[in-house]
Amino acid sequence: MNILAIDPGYEKVGYAVIRKEEKQGDNFTYITSDIIKTSASQPHQLRLKEVFDILDQIIKLYKIETLVIEQLFIFKNQKTVIKVAQAIGVIELLGANHNIIIARLTPLQIKQIITGYGNADKKSVLKMIQLTLANKIKIKDDDQADAIACGLAFCLNKQF
Repeated sequence: MNILAIDPGYEKVGYAVIRKEEKQGDNFTYITSDIIKTSASQPHQLRLKEVFDILDQIIKLYKIETLVIEQLFIFKNQKTVIKVAQAIGVIELLGANHNIIIARLTPLQIKQIITGYGNADKKSVLKMIQLTLANKIKIKDDDQADAIACGLAFCLNKQF
């Protein structure tokens, strides 16, 4: 099963593609990851369209079967939370358009699964990602790392 894990946003969206082997325990293969960065000079709706279009291409290219989205955490800035929630809506629409299963994990669940501690810091999560993937990848951005962690947590979670 090919999984697309998303760290949602509208300025930057982290994504990771991971292949999970069916019925073989924790057997998975990292395929790719990166960020989608939209331009602040564009109107919000065009930024959302750019996220939609790029993720649509990724879904088609990698024949994605499951979409895993990191759930929103508490935001202090109401303007930002609304825009991120709109981006999540666009991402969920993509899943619906492609008849893809959608799973959601909270940041706490992701940290707990990846590090064994739900309040782990980003540095600890990054270290565990690098250990799990045997340092095979260069992580350029926190949003990319968050998407990888989300995908790995989904693969390692016995409930899915």
